[in-house]
Amino acid sequence: MFAAPQFQAFNPPRRILMGPGPSDVHPQVLAAQARPAIGHLDPLFIGMMDELKQLIQYAFQTKNEMTIAVSAPGSAGMETCFVNLVEPGEKVIVCRNGVFGERMRQNVERTGGIAVVVDNVWGEPVSVTDVEAALIAHPDAKFLAFVHAETSTGALSDAQSLCALAKKHDCLSIVDAVTSLGGVELLVDEWGIDAIYSGSQKCLSCVPGLSPVSFSPAAVTKLKARKTPVQSWFLDQTLVMGYWSGEGKRSYHHTAPVNALYALHEALRLLAAEGLENAWQRHQQMHQLLRDGLQQLGLEFVVDEAYRLPQLNTVYIPQGIDDALVRKTLLEQYNLEIGAGLGDLAGKAWRIGLMGYAARRENVSLCLRALSDVLA
Repeated sequence: MFAAPQFQAFNPPRRILMGPGPSDVHPQVLAAQARPAIGHLDPLFIGMMDELKQLIQYAFQTKNEMTIAVSAPGSAGMETCFVNLVEPGEKVIVCRNGVFGERMRQNVERTGGIAVVVDNVWGEPVSVTDVEAALIAHPDAKFLAFVHAETSTGALSDAQSLCALAKKHDCLSIVDAVTSLGGVELLVDEWGIDAIYSGSQKCLSCVPGLSPVSFSPAAVTKLKARKTPVQSWFLDQTLVMGYWSGEGKRSYHHTAPVNALYALHEALRLLAAEGLENAWQRHQQMHQLLRDGLQQLGLEFVVDEAYRLPQLNTVYIPQGIDDALVRKTLLEQYNLEIGAGLGDLAGKAWRIGLMGYAARRENVSLCLRALSDVLA
């Protein structure tokens, strides 16, 4: 018999998380997660789930009946949308202007779909003109997929115009809102978004591990009309629907992450108490403070101000500065985390997050002071 390993309890330091996610978790959200666990079919828990569904609908600004939290992070939310909607041989226009557009392409191909890629320069939004050209060139396309807020660059695309194009060309839209939900304007019903997914750990300031998703009635119709089974049993929404809906009862599908859902309920309750428009405005105000300070330090933004995400600020690393050493020093001396560049921007840029609870004046001040000291 193996000897039992002996370890001390893990007690992490209190970091200030100003990277691309996870973000600082609100203290009330952490407290909510520590409440006593109850059964995932307990009537009280089912009542909380009903409230949670309404809160997600508010955050997305939708009345979609099929609005839930997938029991896994945003990447699983992405896969949920693709595996449920895209069937083998179906054509999808995929917009790629960063890492997460590329992940969409990979999801399409893993479902057996055909990806038609519309590429844009990293740091720029998806080109509405290029997408329209692709839709005209491929009249048999069934879907348009794009990232609303590209986490790898900090660029915001025009979701309203892109979804209008999808409708015009009889396509369903699949939208990545992992970094946009709660941080910038997002109006699912008004913009005609058909399938959308997000993550709990960005502007919602919740613990990582959950993915709010929503499907329009048109998307649900497409799902129910599938000729082939959904390739993932766990993510098959025809099975999950019975757990998130029903006349006062729930069918068993999987053991829900009870305490994590407490946390998401509290995070969305706090967002509703603040008000969506107030949250969007707060993110913009903190971005302006950070922008002014970063520019005074001589740091240049990757993304043009016209389509720059307030909650994810990507700046070029100055010539001669050691990327890893700066981030290591910030972490060790200031307990401050900022993010490295991804993909084409690896080693060339830093990603500074102002997401949810992290979008506060004291965080902006600390970040600017720490960067000034370390760069000097």
